[in-house]
Amino acid sequence: MTHQTVGHPARPGLPDAPHTNVTEPTPSCPVEITLTALRGRWTTLVIRELLRGDRTFTELRQALPTLSDKVLSDRLAHLGQAGVLERLRQPGWPPRTQYRLTPQGRRLGPVLQALWDWGSGTGDPGDRRPIPLPD
Repeated sequence: MTHQTVGHPARPGLPDAPHTNVTEPTPSCPVEITLTALRGRWTTLVIRELLRGDRTFTELRQALPTLSDKVLSDRLAHLGQAGVLERLRQPGWPPRTQYRLTPQGRRLGPVLQALWDWGSGTGDPGDRRPIPLPD
């Protein structure tokens, strides 16, 4: 059996893999996994801060002063469950907790940069057209 893309030119910007021809989103889709990890307002900004280095809860709160403690806690818990960050408790009193990106989490840096470039129009636009927004 030959690979289904043999003899067909690759389409620019699309993954060249047979499993990409799905008709509905699936939880195992790499794009869906990434979007799930990035879901929620503030998530990308929390990741941005952690790309700059390990941070405590207080340091994150100071870097993002309008972010509420509850939402920050929720985003940190979500990112931990998604395997994007790890929580490191340091001994002593009061206990201190550092948050650090996992190797998988650090790989989101270029993804966020690509999203920024695309949104700002500075990336390679190809034949990109603006997406109409609802009024």
